Amino acid sequence: MRLVILGGGGFRVPLVYEAAAARAGGVAVDEIVLHDSDPGRLAAIGAVVGELADGYGRSAPAYRTTTDLADALRGADFVFSAIRVGGAHARTVDERVALDLGLLGQETIGPGGLAYALRTIGPARRIAEAVAEIAPRAWVINFTNPAGIVTEVMRGVLGERAVGICDTPIGLVRRLARVLDLDLDADAGRIGYDYLGLNHLGWLRSFTVDGTDRLPGVLADDHALERIEEARLFGFDWVRALGSIPNEYLFYYFFTDEARRRIEQAGETRGEFLVRQQDAFYAGAGRDRLADWRRVLREREESYMAETRDEEREAADIAGGGYQEVAMRLMAALAGGPEQRMILDVGNRAGDQRLVAALPDDLVVEVPCVVDSAGVHPQPVAAPDLAQLGMMARLRGSERLIAEAALTGSRERAWEGFALHPLVDSPVLGRRLLDGYLTAEPLLAEVLPAGSSAR
Repeated sequence: MRLVILGGGGFRVPLVYEAAAARAGGVAVDEIVLHDSDPGRLAAIGAVVGELADGYGRSAPAYRTTTDLADALRGADFVFSAIRVGGAHARTVDERVALDLGLLGQETIGPGGLAYALRTIGPARRIAEAVAEIAPRAWVINFTNPAGIVTEVMRGVLGERAVGICDTPIGLVRRLARVLDLDLDADAGRIGYDYLGLNHLGWLRSFTVDGTDRLPGVLADDHALERIEEARLFGFDWVRALGSIPNEYLFYYFFTDEARRRIEQAGETRGEFLVRQQDAFYAGAGRDRLADWRRVLREREESYMAETRDEEREAADIAGGGYQEVAMRLMAALAGGPEQRMILDVGNRAGDQRLVAALPDDLVVEVPCVVDSAGVHPQPVAAPDLAQLGMMARLRGSERLIAEAALTGSRERAWEGFALHPLVDSPVLGRRLLDGYLTAEPLLAEVLPAGSSAR
C-alpha cells in the first residue's frame, strides 16, 4: 500500500510516519511518499523520518521525498492532504490584519480563516484534479485547513473519495468516555453519541451507554466536568445552559472579545510563535534532528490554543491520539481492516436523505460515520436547533462566497464573504479586511486580480 503525504515538509508529518510504522489501525503501509514544494523543509522532515525509520528497523515503511506532484501521486492508494499555502509566515498576516482592525486573529476562525481559504482553495482544487487524473482510485483524506470548505471543494471533483478529518471532535468524545470509566474502543459496542456541526463548529449533544443518555448526568456533576477540557474551557454553567458540550473552537464565537484580548496581551500571535520556533528548527544543523523535533513538538502541543486557557494542558489531553491516529484508523478501515466509528467531514446526503434537512446536499458537515471497506457511511443525527443551524448556515455561507472568489478571482465575492462572516458582520470591516490582506499578502493579490468582479 502506498501513502502519499502532500505537505510532506510539514512539522507534524513525522507523527504520521510513526503511526504508520506502528501500524496504527492495523494497516500495513509499504511506502510513504512525502511531497512538498519547499525542498528545504522537505529535506529537514525527511531527515527526521529517516531517524524514525532506523529505529523501527525492517518493519519500517519505505519512504522517499519528491517535489514533483505527478511523481508523488502515481500508484497512490491514499493521499493525505496537509498543505499550507504561503507557509507559516502567511498565517501571521492572516492573524495581524484582523487584529489591527479590532477583530479576532486566528488561523481557522474568523477572517484569518477566510484569508487562509482564499490562498488554499485554488491549489486544493488543482490537487483534486491531479488525483482524479493520475490516481483516480485513491482516497483523499484532507487535513488542510479550513478543513470543511477545503474538503467541500475537493469533493466537487472527487466525490465521496474525498473525506475531511479533525481530531478535536473524537478527542471530546474520548474525554467523556474516560469520565465514565469507559474506553471508546474496547466498549464501542455499548457506546453511542450524537455530534453535529461543521469543522471547528460542532456540538456533542448526547452520549449513550447501553441505550441510556449519560450526558445530562455528566453536565450536572462538577467533579465529572472538571475532568473534561472543554467544560473547563467554557465554564460549567455555560455547558449546562447549552445542554451540550461544544467543540473547543466555539470558544472563539462565544467569548470572542476575551480571546482577542488574550491574543493581544500575549505580545505575539500563535502564528508568530510557530514561525519563531519552527524557523529555528528547519534552519538548525544539529546532528540529532529527531530529538530536536520531539522537543519542539512538545512545546507546540503544550501551547495549543493557549489564549483560551487559564491553565496548562493536562497530559491526558495532549496525548489524545491526534489527527494522525484518526487518519490511520480511517485508512485502515477503508483498506479492509476493522470497522471504525468516527466523526468525519462528509457530504450532507446519506443515501436518499439529507443529514441536515435545511442544508444543501453538497455541503460538508461533521458527523459520526461508520467506515468499512465499502466506504464511509454517515449516520443519522438529530436535527440542529435553530441556534445551531443558524451558526452553521452563516459560517458556511461566508466560506462558500470565499471559495467562489478564490475560483473566479472575484473581489466582490471576497468582500461579501468577509463582510457576512458572523465574527465580522460589517460591509465596512469586510472591505477593510479585503484591502488589508491584498496589501499585506502578495499571494492573495494573485488570487484576486485588480478589477476582477465576475460572479
